[in-house]
Amino acid sequence: MKTKTMKGKVYLVGAGPGDPGLITVKGLECIKQADIVIYDYLASPLLLNHTSQNTEIIYVGKKGGDHILSQEGIQALILEKAKSGLTVTRLKGGDPFIFGRGAEEAEILIKEKIPFEIVPGVTSAIAAPAYAGIPLTHRKYTSTVAFVTGHEDPDKEESSINWEAITKSTGTIVFLMGVKNLPTIVRQLIHHGMPPDKPVALVRWGTTPRQVTVTGTIDNIVGRVKAAGLKAPAIIVVGDVVNLRDTLKWFGADLKTKQPLLEKRIVVTRTREQASELVQLLSDYGADCLECPTIKVEPPDDWKPLDLAIDRLSSYDWLVFTSVNGVSFFFERLFENNGDVRKLGHLKTAVIGPATERRLFDFGVKSDIVPESYRAESILKAFQKEEVRGKKILLPRAKEARPVLPLELAKRGAVVDEVTAYCTKAVLENADRLLKYLEAGSVDLITFTSSSTVKNFKALLPHARFNDLLKGVTIASIGPITTDTAKKLGFDVHITAKTFTIPGLCNAILRYFNSQ
Repeated sequence: MKTKTMKGKVYLVGAGPGDPGLITVKGLECIKQADIVIYDYLASPLLLNHTSQNTEIIYVGKKGGDHILSQEGIQALILEKAKSGLTVTRLKGGDPFIFGRGAEEAEILIKEKIPFEIVPGVTSAIAAPAYAGIPLTHRKYTSTVAFVTGHEDPDKEESSINWEAITKSTGTIVFLMGVKNLPTIVRQLIHHGMPPDKPVALVRWGTTPRQVTVTGTIDNIVGRVKAAGLKAPAIIVVGDVVNLRDTLKWFGADLKTKQPLLEKRIVVTRTREQASELVQLLSDYGADCLECPTIKVEPPDDWKPLDLAIDRLSSYDWLVFTSVNGVSFFFERLFENNGDVRKLGHLKTAVIGPATERRLFDFGVKSDIVPESYRAESILKAFQKEEVRGKKILLPRAKEARPVLPLELAKRGAVVDEVTAYCTKAVLENADRLLKYLEAGSVDLITFTSSSTVKNFKALLPHARFNDLLKGVTIASIGPITTDTAKKLGFDVHITAKTFTIPGLCNAILRYFNSQ
């Protein structure tokens, strides 16, 4: 899929209904292999974590009347990228051929003789009711289902929907994109003979932690939806199967005791590559995670110092890693230089914590030192049992790392070679998206997993509006070093993990909200 030709190839991929776990296997493969991903408002941003480092990601979301690009603009963009010889994955919420305008995009590709494939997705029309405990068919109720657009213009002279046919059917009716036109839909159903006591349900943000379900009947559903403040995106289910929800409901607000972070929007500031563990843990407890990486990890400007150190590995006694990234970049460069783990056979190793320990073991190397507390000072404490005077220690790590470890080891007589294995750089492209959420007051908590995430996050915010934007927002830190940095920069830190790991941070967040 990655090979560039005179003309590229386009994959029209259904992203599913919102839960990123509902993407198809083939859809996920298309995301992984794409040169360009063009995605919609309803496609889960978490799916973008599966793109390669060099993939270009373009958001073309359409929400209500707010269009970043018109449909014609989106089609022109797809054509432009495909004609340049790239593999394009067009990621569309739900299924591309169910009210997704995927057919229009396919028609343009056919006209321009550009190869394409359709990758179906799980449509919200079936997934959202299922997550709300509403089966669309049931032997005791109905064996038929109708999918109907709810997005018709109420002012147009003639409807393209056969209201009489769907109203007189005994089956289930599912309206997509119909919240705004709910009063019109109800009027049409009543006008064509729908019983006023027919059960109705609206499911907003189905399959996500933000899912909300409002039920009622034809004669009262408009008022109930208005009272609940329910807005798009939502689907409407009309039919007797709605009555099964009381028995079958299994997900969402009905299970708050099992999902203590339900309805909490949490900003995750880690690098895109490393955010998945924290996002998964928080999501499992019901949180709606907004990934806003403030840093990215890149190779050093010059590989020569690390290459030279690798070439002289036989002269070192210790190899010390203070991050997962340090391990990954070190071994990547070791292999690039035609080396392998046998070059480490004589070395003792130390790591900063269990995540770094696991990453080191991925390469078949077991660490000799894993401190009880996961920061540089703890490595120093663990080294108290070791005689390091005169020993040569290689420390491959971030260019921006704190100096405490090499300085203290040198004071004890060690010869420390601190070598840059990678750099962290600021990510600025998320600023507009982040500001919109903060301005709307729709962020509950922000997580920081390093001092660099704190510094770069603050750089995204307008200085004069810093306090106003963070009013009412809880701040969580992975440990005391990060907390100190945050406080010095003006953040009011509410949560500091006692165990300086991702699971430790998640547990601290749970304890905080459980105590509120």
